[in-house]
Amino acid sequence: MVTQPQRVETLSHAQRERLAYIDFRLYFFGEIGRPDLIERFGVAPAGATRDLALYREIAPQNILFDGSHKVYRIGQAFSPLFEHAPQRVLSALAHGFGDGLNGPARPLQPLLPCESPATLSIPRMDVLAPVCRAIHAMRPLAIRYHSMTSGETERVIVPFALVDTGLRWHVRAFDRKRGEFRDFVLTRIEAPALLDEAPQAHERPDHDIQWTRIVELEFVPHPRLERPEIIERDYGMQGGSLRVWVRAAVAGYMLLRWSVDCSPDHRLTDEQYRLWLADPLALYGVENAKLAPGYQAPSGAKKR
Repeated sequence: MVTQPQRVETLSHAQRERLAYIDFRLYFFGEIGRPDLIERFGVAPAGATRDLALYREIAPQNILFDGSHKVYRIGQAFSPLFEHAPQRVLSALAHGFGDGLNGPARPLQPLLPCESPATLSIPRMDVLAPVCRAIHAMRPLAIRYHSMTSGETERVIVPFALVDTGLRWHVRAFDRKRGEFRDFVLTRIEAPALLDEAPQAHERPDHDIQWTRIVELEFVPHPRLERPEIIERDYGMQGGSLRVWVRAAVAGYMLLRWSVDCSPDHRLTDEQYRLWLADPLALYGVENAKLAPGYQAPSGAKKR
């Protein structure tokens, strides 16, 4: 007997995408009609009807036809046919589905009323595109860079990854000027130009110790809070704590974004600090630990 997942796997990529959209609309909106498929994928009415019939054939318990309103509604025994990643779902609900054609004439719209903090630091596309090409092609990139300490300088970097800190985007790269791996804020880059050469062995990401090192961090509800069980629920904690594993190169940014009190004596008492880093020594050797709220370098540690 062919199971639902096996049946789905035999379909074309385009068919799976349309069925996943039907699954999504039923799961999060409780209904879907032919116009939804026609608008999203540009299929003909007959094609939309076939997709709905196919979904109904594969997962009959998930979908019921409401003839009076000519829409399909979620079945009482609904069980998602596809796995819907929470981050993608939330992004789609807040910003709509992207199809590469959005622009001033066709802006993306949220699927439900949703408000998100405004993004204040947005990279220019004529900078982001060549940076992405350099990462993909594994090529050095000549840039002009505006630094808080050095002002405007010309540099050659070897980029290998983009990083979203939650407040801004930067690129992780080897900096030939400094001879070390560093973070470069995308909005501070100008005139990027790919160089037709391969990076040296020591410029490759496997030589970036901060990037390859994985740090284990344990978060607990902040000791000042009277109802720690609520924080445990907020973060899905097991046994009163939450363990995460993160690259050392991004640990400081993450702790700053999540407002984690990293002081050894949980001294930060402002309202935004709901989590405490149970073992601040876990940040030993993490170069950007100075970004972590309340962090204190262990006595005897060398300062960079």
